[in-house]
Amino acid sequence: MDRMLKIALLLLMSCPSYASDHGFALSLYHRLAASEKGNIFFSPHSISAALTMTYAGAGGRTASQMASALRLGGDAHAACRDLAVSLDEAAKLGNIEFRVANALWGQKGFGFKKSFLELTERYYDAGLHEMDFKRDSEGARKTINTWVEGKTAERIRDLIGPGVLDAMTRLVLTNAIYFKGDWAAQFKEDSTAEEDFQLGGGRTARVPMMRQTREFRYLEVPGLQALELPYAGERLSMLILLPPEGELKALESELDEGTLAGWIKGMRRKKVRVQLPRFKASSGFRLDSVLKAMGMRDAFSVKSADFSGMDGKKDLYIGAVLHKAFVDVNEQGTEAAAATAVSMVQKAASAPPPQFRADRPFLYLIRDAKTGAILFMGRLADPRA
Repeated sequence: MDRMLKIALLLLMSCPSYASDHGFALSLYHRLAASEKGNIFFSPHSISAALTMTYAGAGGRTASQMASALRLGGDAHAACRDLAVSLDEAAKLGNIEFRVANALWGQKGFGFKKSFLELTERYYDAGLHEMDFKRDSEGARKTINTWVEGKTAERIRDLIGPGVLDAMTRLVLTNAIYFKGDWAAQFKEDSTAEEDFQLGGGRTARVPMMRQTREFRYLEVPGLQALELPYAGERLSMLILLPPEGELKALESELDEGTLAGWIKGMRRKKVRVQLPRFKASSGFRLDSVLKAMGMRDAFSVKSADFSGMDGKKDLYIGAVLHKAFVDVNEQGTEAAAATAVSMVQKAASAPPPQFRADRPFLYLIRDAKTGAILFMGRLADPRA
């Protein structure tokens, strides 16, 4: 074991190999939802991007397990690069601030393979920063955390906690994502008012509820109301999945790739009276056990890990996968650091518009309409948290 070296893989917030594949994001959400109480927020885009970058150095059974868990197929690295280009174009359409950054932090003098460094540079724009983990792992930790803070407008702090890195660390791979976009149709601040939010178990909390009535893509089926709120440029949007009171777990159990795709496809433009809480949420996870349960067992194994694509030897394994995410939803739009569906029914002239009153726990996704990529995903249980 003393001869083994380890990788501490740090993630900030899915870059699926196929951008429309929601499998990894939803599988990860289900596992986090089962183990975490209250609010959840994370970036499937960031987690997938960083792990796919790590996959570039994997071989043998380690690589096949990672490909299966991450739902990779074809040229995963080219797909990540193409998605990054597409999302950059989407941001420019709406004058949205959207930044993604990757970096490698490697032990000074360690013999990383040229092919691995060239691949991560070509597809992820991830340059190698030399660190001295052997002599100053704490200094390296602070340097990496400072980089993360800078790339996320200081929304993500202390991604790597004390003790995670040590003298045996040889490589840290990081991905940071930052998003700030205005709604295509903003809420008026003077329409926001304190109202009750149903916390569950008969409990309520007074929260600021934003309001507006306008045409949005909307779906109403038994057990679900779905609403899509586009950001400026209308390529990126927030999809909100609102179940009846007390039925959040039923919605979560029903949520899979097929049902989500069906709901999105079924959404149609309709005038809707929207009431949505103003909220902030943040989450932090160590994902080692979750990823092992999803099939990435060998990657964390001292005996079985094969990351020979990184240094030509089988002497590296993943020591930690860390993730933090932050979101702020307000009248102007959304800021997030860390990543939306109904048949068009002719509206009767005399019928009032449906009411979308998000006064109870709901799920929400920030997604790209063109590629289907899920950039961020969350569960809001308490807007005050």
